[in-house]
Amino acid sequence: MTTHFAHAYEKGIDSQPRKTNIVASLVRDRYVSDAVVILENTPRRAARAVLKAVESANANLINNSKVSIDPKTIRIARIFVTSGTRMRRYVPASRGRALPFEKISSNIFVEVAGEEKVKKAATAEKAETAEKEKK
Repeated sequence: MTTHFAHAYEKGIDSQPRKTNIVASLVRDRYVSDAVVILENTPRRAARAVLKAVESANANLINNSKVSIDPKTIRIARIFVTSGTRMRRYVPASRGRALPFEKISSNIFVEVAGEEKVKKAATAEKAETAEKEKK
């Protein structure tokens, strides 16, 4: 059985990286099925974006790999959040002034790993060869 990898990269998420990283750390090194349940019940705004990235990476692994992948073995291999672009904005202040502030965005990278499905014919052949070796 070999391990196959796929990844997804979500850019420009309207949430600060430090807040998004808290949500990402909840699902780090977990199976995708568990991570989806956790993220659906997490009451943070960044949970939607992380869920979207995890589901996208999962779909990439299932649909784009040349071999069939066992969905029960898919786990999150790597997930990290980096800072995205910063938009300069201004807020009105007293006496006609404008005070600057930045709207910070996040980038989310998710890599999932899954094991190849074991074919039933292959397991039957292995059992037959093991039987022959015993004789």
